[in-house]
Amino acid sequence: MGCGCCLLAALGAFVPRLVLLFAWIFTDLVDRAFDTWIAPLIGLLILPYTTLAYVLMYQPGSGVTGFGWVIVIGALLIDIGHWTGGWYGRVRKLPA
Repeated sequence: MGCGCCLLAALGAFVPRLVLLFAWIFTDLVDRAFDTWIAPLIGLLILPYTTLAYVLMYQPGSGVTGFGWVIVIGALLIDIGHWTGGWYGRVRKLPA
């Protein structure tokens, strides 16, 4: 993997859905990491950071191993933070 993956990862920090969609359309990274199109589509909609991290950490033949899982779990925590942060913000604005 070359510098393209580094650029993809850097952009992913800001716009994970767009980067994941471009990776799916213009590269074979998503097809390589997933057997069907359902899982990446659900990931694109619900857990974009996690799905993008999994796609970038996936290695053909061995899958995600070692430190790659740390990255994927960190991305999952970011996704959960986005979901719960939005919920908390809405609940906090409700009148008492």
